[in-house]
Amino acid sequence: MTEIPEHLRKRAAEAKAKAQGPSDEGSSDAGSSGGESAPSGAASKIPAHLLERSKSAKSRGDEGAGTAVAAAGGGTAVATAPAPAAAVPTMTGPAGHTQRLLTVVKSGSIQDIKAQPLDKVHTWPHLIVVEFGAALAVTAFLTVFSIFVNAPLLRLADVNATPNPSKAPWYFLGLQELLTMFHPMVAGVTIPGIGLFALMLAPYVDRNPSNKPEDRKFAVSVFTYFMMFWAVLVIIGSFFRGPGFNFVFPWVEGIFFDL
Repeated sequence: MTEIPEHLRKRAAEAKAKAQGPSDEGSSDAGSSGGESAPSGAASKIPAHLLERSKSAKSRGDEGAGTAVAAAGGGTAVATAPAPAAAVPTMTGPAGHTQRLLTVVKSGSIQDIKAQPLDKVHTWPHLIVVEFGAALAVTAFLTVFSIFVNAPLLRLADVNATPNPSKAPWYFLGLQELLTMFHPMVAGVTIPGIGLFALMLAPYVDRNPSNKPEDRKFAVSVFTYFMMFWAVLVIIGSFFRGPGFNFVFPWVEGIFFDL
């Protein structure tokens, strides 16, 4: 059984003493009048303020139920018999308990979660460890590949003999291919400038914060179009351009391309 704290015991004793004080005085007054009986032991345990509240509620019910009617001839007021007042509802439960459940408060309205879970990780050590491991793997692969595969260099360059065709490195062949189709101002300045300007506007056009590819359809589609466009230009310049940078078929006239 749970032990009741001392301060609660004192408070209960004081409340009991206050409740017994008015009941003792009422019993002495009733004894002096001689005609009224003393209150029962159960009534003496009810606090005085609750008794006063009950009496006032009962008197208000009686006043609403009964009506006073003035006599027409004699001038005396005759009170009609009050109708039986409705029973005052008691604030008790089925077993006589006076406790009531006001509401059920959810824990979410009390406990404020300030840190929301985010789909992010720290740069160190999570990202750096993965990148460092990938760099080690690529370095090891290139080391083993260079041991078993030779990479012969071309002959020394001759300023008096320009090779035909004269091609740029593969990563510039797309730009060289554009020079064969458009004016140098358009191919070398306008089109690359539009591409750079579009890259600067990309973060303001696609404001989706998600990092998942399935949620970034706009960004993925734009990047795919760009890569396919540039890859086609590089493939044409590498394998389909022969002497004089003319269009040839590699399966007919051969491949005029060296790394």
